[in-house]
Amino acid sequence: MPGPHGAAAAAALGALARSPLDGYVRLAARYGDTIRLPYSPGNSFYLLSRPEHAEHVLAANQDNYVKAVTYRPLRALVGDGLLTSEGERWRRHRRLVQPVFSRRHVTTFGPFMTDAAQRLAARWDRLADGTVINVAGQMSALALDIVGLALFGSDLSSDADQVSRAIDAGQRVAVMATFLPLRWGPRSTRALRAFARRLGRTPEGVEGTVGRIVSGRRAAARGGAADDPGRAGAGDLLDVLLTAGGPDGSPLTDADIGDEVATFMLAGHETTANSLSWTLALLSAHPWAREQLEAELDSALGDRDPEADDADKLPWTRAVVSEAMRLYPPAWTIERNALAADEVAGVRIPAGSLVAIPPYLIHRHPDFWADPAGFDPRRFLADGEAPGTGRPWHRYAYIPFGGGRRACIGASFAELETVLVLATIARRYRLELTVRGIPAPAANITLRPGRGLPMRLLRRS
Repeated sequence: MPGPHGAAAAAALGALARSPLDGYVRLAARYGDTIRLPYSPGNSFYLLSRPEHAEHVLAANQDNYVKAVTYRPLRALVGDGLLTSEGERWRRHRRLVQPVFSRRHVTTFGPFMTDAAQRLAARWDRLADGTVINVAGQMSALALDIVGLALFGSDLSSDADQVSRAIDAGQRVAVMATFLPLRWGPRSTRALRAFARRLGRTPEGVEGTVGRIVSGRRAAARGGAADDPGRAGAGDLLDVLLTAGGPDGSPLTDADIGDEVATFMLAGHETTANSLSWTLALLSAHPWAREQLEAELDSALGDRDPEADDADKLPWTRAVVSEAMRLYPPAWTIERNALAADEVAGVRIPAGSLVAIPPYLIHRHPDFWADPAGFDPRRFLADGEAPGTGRPWHRYAYIPFGGGRRACIGASFAELETVLVLATIARRYRLELTVRGIPAPAANITLRPGRGLPMRLLRRS
């Protein structure tokens, strides 16, 4: 099948190590949708970039595919939570927390989302019109605020800067470590965590914040606050973890709980922060879409902020967010190892192979998207047909939250959060890019705007 060999394969691997996303794009441009890249004797990497590939690997034959070895560095840094665990541990923890993220229960988090956005707007109100702010940093702090209060009942505002630096450093270290011949175990885990702390200038990393969250809730429970149904965090994710029993009836260990808290702290705020940052940048670059957004908000909300029940009344707002996530999916690549030999839409996959399913490439595939690199939220208002193609939607042509049993458990939370926050901000402000063009993406574990995102803050007249 197509793909580089010999010296060309070595050069391609070097390019992937330097810039994984650029490497994917160049490989796909040269070799097409199905690419084989040998990376060690007897082992190959398969880059599969069509929706039917994604559907087979992530859903139809998902039992044959497990989290790839490339997730080991991330496991070393955030532990063995839902994002990185496998087998019975993953199934048990998924069943345990699933009710917290049901669509019905997620609406109860709406007030945390709008309250946090209102607090951000109040801080912006104290700035002079035209002030330049780092939108990526602001959205990261906002999303962490929401995750802390909604899922853990904890105010993380004082931790925002160090948590952001720790997560950023952890992502960079995880990507670098993917290409290192490490022997995985306690020593390599300690080394990676120590390196991430030095890189992020965070002596305690994320673990310090996680420990304070868990110990703080335990102390509150001992003090009787757990009996108060009106307290912040009652019935939240942390409550579920603290009161859950294991297979033998014993409670989860602090290590088990800490791994899940760290996982949701990373995944729960990175997705939203990046999606909102890209959305605001794209709205600045496409004023016609922003004008339609503002008209919808003025008509549907008037002079009030949104509530959870308003999300379904804001179809253009939702479409704008969906289009931003199509162009810049936070989880830009999904990687699996094949347990047994398989055939994926005519592509033979040997047992043990590393398979990458990149939403970034699938979302921009010209066979499934008209003007694939263009920004056009109208495509998400279509009913049943992919606009400009004359073909039905392929259910796996748009997978910002993955697919199959391992699809992101927090998808409903993130979808509601992005709509409510965007509506709250866009009712009051316009944010303008300070330079022409959308910033280049920086691809680590998630897809962020490179070099931050400076934007000019302008009050709507």
